[in-house]
Amino acid sequence: MVVHTMQIFDRQGQPLYYREFNRPLAASKDEHKLMYGFLFSLKKLVASLSPKKGGGFYACSTSAYKLHYFETASGLRFVMTTDLAMADMRDVLRYIYSNFYVECLVKNPLWRPGEPITCPNFTKSLERYVATL
Repeated sequence: MVVHTMQIFDRQGQPLYYREFNRPLAASKDEHKLMYGFLFSLKKLVASLSPKKGGGFYACSTSAYKLHYFETASGLRFVMTTDLAMADMRDVLRYIYSNFYVECLVKNPLWRPGEPITCPNFTKSLERYVATL
């Protein structure tokens, strides 16, 4: 089981973090815009088709990878792409948010919300955690 990429977007769609772990193809320069547009459109589609209010989007698959999605109450969007063998990763993305994002960034007085994530502690913690998946 392999994690390919991890991305974090703010509520306006600006990329805050991007990390490739094991990706066979190089990223395009417009990938962040394409990914956010895809997520925005798919989320709207799922919401309009859902029989229940509050039905949401959390994963989708292609023939090559699986995309996992988690959105916080504040509008942060966590996106992870993995191989197809990975199970539901919502709990993993929640864990990354609460134990790495909040602990390493939100509680860091030197980091400002909305700035790209360059904190070495966040990156190292995330890399160690992803290696255990």
